[in-house]
Amino acid sequence: MTNSLLEFDREHIWHPYTSATNPLSVYPVERAEGVRIILKDGRELIDGMASWWSMIHGYNNPVLNKALIDQTRKMAHVMFGGLTHEPAVNLAKLLVDISPEGLEHIFLADSGSVSVEVALKMAIQYWQATGKPQKNRLMTVRGGYHGDTIGAMAVCDPVNGMHSLFTSILPQHVFADVPDCPYHKPFDESSFADFRQKIEKHAHELAAVILEPVVQGAGGMRFYSPEYLRKVREACDEFDVLLICDEIATGLGRAGALFASNLAGISPDIMCLGKSLTGGYMTLAATLASSRVAKGISAEGGVFMHGPTFMGNPLACAVANASVNLLLESDWETRIPQITQRMEAGFAPCRDMDHVADVRTLGAIGVVEMKEPVEMESIQRQFVERGVWVRPFGRLVYVMPPYVISDDDLDTLTSAICEVVSLQK
Repeated sequence: MTNSLLEFDREHIWHPYTSATNPLSVYPVERAEGVRIILKDGRELIDGMASWWSMIHGYNNPVLNKALIDQTRKMAHVMFGGLTHEPAVNLAKLLVDISPEGLEHIFLADSGSVSVEVALKMAIQYWQATGKPQKNRLMTVRGGYHGDTIGAMAVCDPVNGMHSLFTSILPQHVFADVPDCPYHKPFDESSFADFRQKIEKHAHELAAVILEPVVQGAGGMRFYSPEYLRKVREACDEFDVLLICDEIATGLGRAGALFASNLAGISPDIMCLGKSLTGGYMTLAATLASSRVAKGISAEGGVFMHGPTFMGNPLACAVANASVNLLLESDWETRIPQITQRMEAGFAPCRDMDHVADVRTLGAIGVVEMKEPVEMESIQRQFVERGVWVRPFGRLVYVMPPYVISDDDLDTLTSAICEVVSLQK
């Protein structure tokens, strides 16, 4: 059965970022429990990825299971046009309560990429509605990643990102240098000079700045100074440009604060959430906007032009409520620093390896950056042989484990990474 499944998968199913005719190997999963993925052949893998950073409470969580089952008995879905329901209203209330100050309007979307598309459309429509249609370009920093849809691709790194093939069809936006101010080092004022110069030069045509606050995710797993983000907020205010914070990867505790924006003590005009919003159970995202943005778009009868079919899906909203509340009721503020310290100690041997460029940790994120790209097929197999699930990309071997991971499992995970990395000479 497993062989026929794999054969069909190889011939007909396109997995993320792989060839259709010569795909990377895949490992059949039977079930998942806690922080473990159980393969069909019985092997158990400690999950270091939290299923692309979303499964913060682990797999098969009884609280989230119950929320999903209870909601299924009522309704799985109703259209959100002209209708509303308790799970969506409760989730919106919760997000307004816990998000940075001033974000009071919630648009529920399908996925992280879609929430970015929504944010970009909000920013551009805001300036059209307020009489400045010339403000229709975007600004960001190099090294960023915001998703794989057209609008999101246009604000990802244009050179070193994943989307250079599509440059000819993408809108051309303004890119400042990568923030060259590491999180754990004193802030260097000169690192902001390029951003400052470019926002001043282009302010007349800029609708918004979009960036990942403090942590650049799939574009390079870099951690930069919160002071840089504070200066971005100040510059946006000075030059009358909206600020969009993409918290899809960092929101809900991953960077050590409930939102990475909190590390800088700032509030964006628009914020994107996704990934861990439902604890990894279902696809759901949210775009939060300030009253300035929402009322600006809606002035003189204006309506925001977006409406996904599965917007506000009751199942997703119900499990999101359960997941966010489960996080808030947990000891995450104590546990995540413990994860940081444990990863820092666990990855220490990698610092002495000549082929390792850097080792860095922040919140529940750990990164071993190699000097050369890894060979995905072989390194993935080596991790599986050691009972861990780690999915590197490029030169980056990184982990974002579930918050509920035990110390012993985390030690096993970091030890396996150090061992495998040592073999990549």
